[in-house]
Amino acid sequence: MIECENLNHEEIIKELCLCNGLSYEMVGQERSDTSKLEMFFSGYPRIVGLSLFPNLTSLTIVAQDIKEISGLETCLQLKELWIAECCIEKIGGLQECRNLEKLYLYYNKISKIENLEKLFRLEVLWLNHNTIKNIEGLQTLKNLNDLNLAGNLISSIGRCLDPNEQLERLNLSGNQICSFKTTAMKKIMYYNMRIKTVQRHLNEDLEKLNDRKCKLQKLPEERIKLFSFVKKNLERELAELKGSGKGHNDRSNNNKVTELEKSKNCETVTEEPNLQQKILTKLNALNERVTFWNKKLDEIEAIYRVEVKLKKKSHGLLIPFLLIELETVGNIHFEEGTRSDDWFNSCYELILSRFCTWDFRTYGITGVKVKRVIKVNNRILRLKFEEKFQKFFDNEDMHDSENYRKMLECLFYVFDPEVTVKKKHLLQILEKGFKDSDTSKLPLRKEAVILANSLSMCECPRIEFLQQKYKDEKKNSLEHELFRHGILLITKVFLGQSVQAHEQDSINQANYPMVNSVFVPRKYILNSTMGQRNCDCSVRQCKWFVFDHDLVLPEYIVEFEYITVVKPHSLFSSFNNVILEESKKNSEGSVLSQDLKFDDEVIKMDPRIKPRPKLISLDDKTILSLAKTSIYSHIVSLNLHGNSLSKLRDLSKLTGLRKLNISFNEFTCLDDVYHLYNLEYLDASHNHVITLEGFRGLMKLKHLDLSWNQLKKSGDEINMLCKHTTNLLTLDIRHNPWQKPATLRLSVIGRLKTLTHLDGLLISEEETTAAMKFITGTKITQFSLLRHSGTKEERPRILSIWPSAKILTQISKLGPHLHLSGNWYLKITALNLDGQHLFEITNLEKLENLKWASFSNNNLTKMEGLESCVNLEELTLDGNCISKIEGISKLTKLTRLSINNNLLTGLEKHTFDNLLHLHSLSLENNRITSLSGLQKAFTLLELYISNNYIALNQEIYNLKGLCNLVILDMYGNIIVWNQENYRLFVIFHLPELKALDGISIEPSETECAKDLFGGRLTSDMIAEQQGHSNFTQMQELNWTSSSIRTVALIPVDQFRNVCNVNLQNNNLTSFSGLIYLPNVKVLCLNYNHIESIIPRVKPQTHLTNRQLLYQKVPSSGYGQQGTSKINRDTMSSENLPPIMHSLEVLHLGYNGICNLIQLQLNRLRNLKFLFLQGNEISQIEGLDNLVVLQELVVDHNRVRAFNDSAFAKPSSLLALHLEENRLRELSKLQPLVKLEKLFLGYNKIQDMAELEKLDGISSLRELTVYGNPICRKTLHRHVLIFRLPNLQMLDGIPVNSDDRAKAEFHCSELQAKKTSFIPVTNSPMDGGSFGQVKAPPIKITNVILPGACSHYLGSDFTVTPEVEDKKNKNAGILTNNLQSIHAEIAFRQLREINLSPSLLSHQNMASPTAQTYQSNPDEGRIPGSHFSRSNRM
Repeated sequence: MIECENLNHEEIIKELCLCNGLSYEMVGQERSDTSKLEMFFSGYPRIVGLSLFPNLTSLTIVAQDIKEISGLETCLQLKELWIAECCIEKIGGLQECRNLEKLYLYYNKISKIENLEKLFRLEVLWLNHNTIKNIEGLQTLKNLNDLNLAGNLISSIGRCLDPNEQLERLNLSGNQICSFKTTAMKKIMYYNMRIKTVQRHLNEDLEKLNDRKCKLQKLPEERIKLFSFVKKNLERELAELKGSGKGHNDRSNNNKVTELEKSKNCETVTEEPNLQQKILTKLNALNERVTFWNKKLDEIEAIYRVEVKLKKKSHGLLIPFLLIELETVGNIHFEEGTRSDDWFNSCYELILSRFCTWDFRTYGITGVKVKRVIKVNNRILRLKFEEKFQKFFDNEDMHDSENYRKMLECLFYVFDPEVTVKKKHLLQILEKGFKDSDTSKLPLRKEAVILANSLSMCECPRIEFLQQKYKDEKKNSLEHELFRHGILLITKVFLGQSVQAHEQDSINQANYPMVNSVFVPRKYILNSTMGQRNCDCSVRQCKWFVFDHDLVLPEYIVEFEYITVVKPHSLFSSFNNVILEESKKNSEGSVLSQDLKFDDEVIKMDPRIKPRPKLISLDDKTILSLAKTSIYSHIVSLNLHGNSLSKLRDLSKLTGLRKLNISFNEFTCLDDVYHLYNLEYLDASHNHVITLEGFRGLMKLKHLDLSWNQLKKSGDEINMLCKHTTNLLTLDIRHNPWQKPATLRLSVIGRLKTLTHLDGLLISEEETTAAMKFITGTKITQFSLLRHSGTKEERPRILSIWPSAKILTQISKLGPHLHLSGNWYLKITALNLDGQHLFEITNLEKLENLKWASFSNNNLTKMEGLESCVNLEELTLDGNCISKIEGISKLTKLTRLSINNNLLTGLEKHTFDNLLHLHSLSLENNRITSLSGLQKAFTLLELYISNNYIALNQEIYNLKGLCNLVILDMYGNIIVWNQENYRLFVIFHLPELKALDGISIEPSETECAKDLFGGRLTSDMIAEQQGHSNFTQMQELNWTSSSIRTVALIPVDQFRNVCNVNLQNNNLTSFSGLIYLPNVKVLCLNYNHIESIIPRVKPQTHLTNRQLLYQKVPSSGYGQQGTSKINRDTMSSENLPPIMHSLEVLHLGYNGICNLIQLQLNRLRNLKFLFLQGNEISQIEGLDNLVVLQELVVDHNRVRAFNDSAFAKPSSLLALHLEENRLRELSKLQPLVKLEKLFLGYNKIQDMAELEKLDGISSLRELTVYGNPICRKTLHRHVLIFRLPNLQMLDGIPVNSDDRAKAEFHCSELQAKKTSFIPVTNSPMDGGSFGQVKAPPIKITNVILPGACSHYLGSDFTVTPEVEDKKNKNAGILTNNLQSIHAEIAFRQLREINLSPSLLSHQNMASPTAQTYQSNPDEGRIPGSHFSRSNRM
């Protein structure tokens, strides 16, 4: 046995050497230096012989029968090991392989991760497609960076991978993971969703404000446009007048001027000064009105800014609160209250009880309105408070509950009135308490926490300070109204031992050593804001100073607004509604009615210029006519104002042109204005210009007006002006929808250095200096890199949603004063250049180790300059002007990409193909219309694409391949309100999602989505399968075995060429949307649940489960009402219109159909072939109108007979299939005069008389009757061949001339026998006998006779007692006994040929027949038939 085993080892090693091209003899003698061995598919059942290869570094074993890892003890140098597709059940035998770096054990039977603790160098571990249930045993593998656990039985991750800090690639697809990420990641995702929801609500509020502002500005803008138009008309007239005057002076020197012309010119000369003066007067009046309405615009803008400021302030604390919750892992929790919360109402009442109207009367405040109350739950501060509180009582030994209550108080924290309540300061108090949190310079605040029990003592100093401040600075009164809104911090305070303050002592712990707190009544506080009041509440009002900061616990934050006598200015106030409504009504009492009347008066002032015909296009003749000259080079000024021009052609011919006015036209670009080298003035205002691209060669241009257009991209447009207008002096770019309006003025002044005026304002030296400084800061320099970078190599393990670059640059800044070494740039791992006004990304070529970068809120228009940062993992580009995602194909390690608030319009097809580690993608607030570019972003976990332009349902199908996607946010896209049941639609098509649009997906929603959308065949589904949505060329629709319940193909016209439809093996209950397909010829609906062509509605009583589903999904066809027998006739009489005019072939096999009338097949008037096999049909009816039907298949149903209406009308039927039914008779088939094929196999036809009824169908060429009782005797074949002269095929056997001759002979012989029989005196039905001839009794032992048949044989035909007993014994099972049936058939044969007693006297006549039926009962059936099949119905 041992020898045999050694022999096996030797053979295995030989095979190993052979497969690797080695000599076994050489290896055995000298050992091998081989470092790599491979064995594939077979020949290596055990790991043996590796001691012969001491230098082995790589071993690959694939598809062997190895069950355990062994024999590796000598492989000390092994670095890479593959044992894949084997039968390994346990990880072991690797203890000595300490140098192992890569281990591949996929496709085995491993159930547990174990025995890997000592493989410290392991970097790659593949255990996919095993039976592992838990992630464990990996804690010591610090270098692990690639872990593949796909296709196992893992259900959760937990924190088991936390020690594996180097892990970069993790594959967990195909598991049963419920917790899709670790708890930390789940928390981050959850809070990220909540924060986005808050931001979304703020953005919605701001959007409403902006809409309101736009509506309010509409009237002023319309007035300004009107006046500007009239102004430019007048300016043109004035220029022409001056031009004509000059021309007159020139012409007066010409001797050829006629007398008539002289007289006319004299009149003109006298009129012109007067007209010019009128024009100038009217121009001044128009300018005044424009100034007035511009002021109105500014007022609305100012109100809007105040409103925006208030909105942002009201939302400003919510996001920081959520961030604190996340970062403190719930140790600090904030809860917003509602009226249903007791604590909310208690806070409300507390504030009202401590508000005194008398105190606020001076400021016009009459009340206070609470807007929001937030409860603060800080566990750490509360524990400190309770510990100190308990310690105090333990020391004092006080247990009196009354004293306990007196020492606890709810007081307001008094903020420093001279310091605005900074968000940062408030958050610091809420997170860390009052100790060292005060920003005030007053030393008193460091000694004690200042509190008050009155709202006036907290707020009046602040209001007074703000009023004085705005008064001194003479600021806008609207800003002054900000005092209306305030924040209160309600604290729970333990006052302990408390005394009233002494007037002479300063308040500090040294002066009051034995007390916990000091209070000062209001009457002793010398403050101008308090004054003298005759109010009872002033007696109770006190200010408190608590020395121990830990005994003051922040509990509630209250945002409130004062109710004032003077109503605040608001975009929603009735005062401003006047502006909005003024264009609709012009009543006397309106605020602006007088201004509008004044506008009309100014417009009607003389001179009133007649409108000129508008030019639609421009040609040479028109240009010369307008310029009043015939030479292009003489044209100096060209005024095209107020036309409908959209193109300018051949302007480059006008080489002498200096002034061009194209205002109030339809231009969208200025690419026709080029190479006008002498042009000095260009007015392109009041057009639709969206870009300056193509605007070139205007080097002498000094004055440019681009106001009232649609320019957006400030960076691109400024670059264009820098290149092509180098001598520009004045520029007007107001009233354009610029992307970055806040920094626009500085950008323009800094870049266009020749400018003296911008937007009608003189550029000051201070502005120029500020602009130059601004432009200098817009470039990435060594200084800015050092100032805004970090060097930490690992992201800190903190819970935060902020970009890593932002976190890391705060933790580990390099600093601008760092002593630079030669490779300082290689240390930079994080770069945060947010808000640096960058126009482009440059100078990053050397930052090879950059991992985290953020460039938010800049002026970037392109994604460039990042190509060399190949190690980049996170990239944030929010708030720029980027229109296309590009330049990231080499950033293969990117895991997070954010490009929110840009100008993206689409996603290129292969943009994300190389980003194999991209987990999070955020593209919110762009203009994206399609998601097709995301089809291959398989690693995505989170996708945020809210507020874009995605409108079509099929865009969701682009995400169906993203099986890892768990968070999707599409809020604010067109699809959200275009798609009915949008949320359920997305949930159904993306079943792996856990959260949609910031809301977690509940299991009930998933079920509801399945109910609503499960089984719907839609155009989108077909488009997804085909890869396109062009259905016009489709001819076949094949969608089988897909659980389809409804069909909704919209628009139907696109499916006009579909002629073949196969929806076999689905769940259709009706034809659903198929009835609308106009050209379907062949329709296959076998194996469905068709009940009717069109669903029928049932009354709302006694609803079944199916009908309840029909209520949810009406188009499904489920739950339609079945038709009772009572109303069948009524239904058949209904004159329903025909449908599906092209349908010729219909397959409805195996649908459980029992009622053909309910099916409404009569409406398919052009049907030629109908297949109804395998249903529950018992009556053939409802087919009267199918006049062109050629073939009807009703095999395997329950038809017993045909009623009168079955084939009442003349029919074109050529083939009728009725096999495997329950037919006993063949009446009512006579109208089928054209029938050529009739299939009656496996029915219950017993009498030859039934087959004789087929005589009337002379056209019959093919007939089957096998499997019927009549076939038990061979006689039927001869009879049928004889009686049906055109028959060519019977029971599948061709009928030839010999068959027909035999049939004629047999039938003539039978006829002869009939004539030779003794005549019968009485009919058997009358009880008479066959004859009077005596004969001995016959004993038939093998035939059982029915009891009623004895009279057919006469009184002399007797049955022995043995036969009688047998008859009685088998009477109850007659129909189930094969011999009984055969006996009955034998007697029917006897009856038909009227056997005489003389024939029966020969025993050899009956005995062989009986023996034949007994010994061979299956004779007469086709091979393979079964008795149960022929008799089961």
